[in-house]
Amino acid sequence: MTPLAQLPHPGVLRSAPDTTLSDRPRARLVGIGTAVPPTSYSQRELLDIFEIDDPRVRSVFLSSAIERRFLTLPPESPTGGRLLEEQGALLAKHKKQGIEVGARAVEDCLKNVNADLSDIGYLCCVTSTGFLTPGFSALLIRELDIDGHCSRLDVVGMGCNAGLNGLNAVAGWARAHPGQLALMVCVESCSAAYVFDGTMRTSVVNSLFGDGAGAIAVIAEDPEQRPGPEVLKFTSCIIPEAIDAMRYDWDDEQSRFSFFLDPDVPYVVGAHAELVVDRLLSGTGLRRSDIAHWTVHSGGKKVIDSVRINLGLTPHDVRHTTGVLRDYGNLSSGSFLFSYDRLCGEGLARRGEYGVLMTMGPGSTIETALIRW
Repeated sequence: MTPLAQLPHPGVLRSAPDTTLSDRPRARLVGIGTAVPPTSYSQRELLDIFEIDDPRVRSVFLSSAIERRFLTLPPESPTGGRLLEEQGALLAKHKKQGIEVGARAVEDCLKNVNADLSDIGYLCCVTSTGFLTPGFSALLIRELDIDGHCSRLDVVGMGCNAGLNGLNAVAGWARAHPGQLALMVCVESCSAAYVFDGTMRTSVVNSLFGDGAGAIAVIAEDPEQRPGPEVLKFTSCIIPEAIDAMRYDWDDEQSRFSFFLDPDVPYVVGAHAELVVDRLLSGTGLRRSDIAHWTVHSGGKKVIDSVRINLGLTPHDVRHTTGVLRDYGNLSSGSFLFSYDRLCGEGLARRGEYGVLMTMGPGSTIETALIRW
């Protein structure tokens, strides 16, 4: 008797979405890779390192559903504590660490898809934790000695939702160039965007975000050559009235940028999650109950709970989302790639099953994609 966990999801019994796309093969997700810095810390270790005694701040850290995060902290001071990093040092950290973890994520992804650096025809780099010109696409091409004729795109400053914005562009390029490999790399050095001033505003951010990079390979070709789910559809939802709920501001007192998160963000995102998912499934003949696999951005415990409740999902549906939050914190644009990596590692997705990818971020914005194995 076949174990229940190995049976196909009921959604595979529904017909494929009725689309008006051309006869070109659809873009498919064929490989995934991730990388993190060498140092990680528990929430209690971070509280001790920065000598945080304020019970309100300690409560924020310890009730976050995060156990560890990979971070590159400021250098230790000869007199104890940590040195204060100026904005220039933070940008240098963003660049140095971004190149290092981004390159490792690319190499890990290519290894998993059995491809070489010379196979890359398109490189899209996504980041929101620093500003560079030229961007990571050019820097990684130089670092990895990728062909200089590789087409490229940098998506900068869109925030935690930006991974799906980038994937939309990558999937479009892949469809227009059948058989050619495209890569998207989300590179986030969130520790290069921290402000340590003891306020609750910065403490919420400092308790949440971690560093890391994720890369995903996309190609439009015969699935027998490289297996992976096909990308069927994208939808976006921006909530203009909440445009200031997540933002970077210049802090004159600290002489650096400071990220702001409105306490109502989880409820705003949750209230609109049902709307955007229903729009994603509109015209496909699918219901939410037909979706076998959910990969949701690890935005924080309250964000995940709000999305889960509003969409009627179970804790099992978001197990990879909560697992990534627990083990890495919020990795900004790359979080959903870490969750998708765990989903792929399970090996439970069956041919014909459907999945939804969802990211949320500044705007306020919700991005979604529908995929099918």
